[in-house]
Amino acid sequence: MIFDSKIYWYEGASLLLIYGLYILVLCFDIKINQYIMKKFSPCCTCFAKAMEENTEQQQLIGWKEECEPLICRQSRTDSGIFHDESDYSQLSISLHGLDEISEDPPSVFTIPEADLKRILWVLSLPIIILLYLTTPDCRRQFWKNWFVVTFFMSAVWISAFTYVLVWMVTIVGDTLAIPETVMGLTLLAAGTSIPDTVASVLVARKGKGDMAMSNIVGSNVFDMLCLGVPWFIKTAFIDTSAPVEVNSSGLTYTAISLICSIIFIFLAVHLNGWKLDKKLGAICLVMYLAFAILSILYELGIIGNNPVKVCGG
Repeated sequence: MIFDSKIYWYEGASLLLIYGLYILVLCFDIKINQYIMKKFSPCCTCFAKAMEENTEQQQLIGWKEECEPLICRQSRTDSGIFHDESDYSQLSISLHGLDEISEDPPSVFTIPEADLKRILWVLSLPIIILLYLTTPDCRRQFWKNWFVVTFFMSAVWISAFTYVLVWMVTIVGDTLAIPETVMGLTLLAAGTSIPDTVASVLVARKGKGDMAMSNIVGSNVFDMLCLGVPWFIKTAFIDTSAPVEVNSSGLTYTAISLICSIIFIFLAVHLNGWKLDKKLGAICLVMYLAFAILSILYELGIIGNNPVKVCGG
């Protein structure tokens, strides 16, 4: 789609259709898994044998073997996340009802004791006050039925902060004569991905490595496919006479490199026995550095002889 640096309305609509198909597959993933195992079980005896040995060595919480030996079914409500013995107690409590929470969380206006945290708290106090006045804290008993409003206002503020972040990054890149695509690949990408990284780390520390991997893959799928929303709105409603211009000739190679890095990650995780450890972390860091350096070299025209385009130039 971005090979010709132009995005048309039907291309944006295709991205939305693919994302809808992606969600549909996730909703029926268990049934699809059962169908594939039934369909190809005669030619997958080695795989079936390995899967049976794996289930014998380490029985997964919440998995129930059905009468057919090649099919394992996982209940949504009985998965490890919602298990009574799970360490992820906060999520379990919130899903079983807020009425079970005996005490409200501490006030956001409580002054921290540590000096550094106190300085950061003072600097962020205007934003804290603004969010406190506009977004109900549904963790508290008084606002527990206002979770829909909390979700909506959170989305509104995330959109506002993202707009300001993109604007500031664009101005900094224009001032320093750095292409906006390079700023997006580095500074902007790091700023928007830090929350996902923190969430994945917290979940992985709780022993939910599968959830951490799902968060990583799902967030990137959402970021890429949901680009069809602004592209479709721009080309189908705002300016129907012209396509959206992609101001980068190196994004095609960057997208190819990104796909290759995703394949590499899955292979690395598989070869590492589906375990997240220091060795895999070091491999991922080296892979990210290689991907970032290669992408920046493409965007700067050092590799591929791509013309450098600066915002406003």
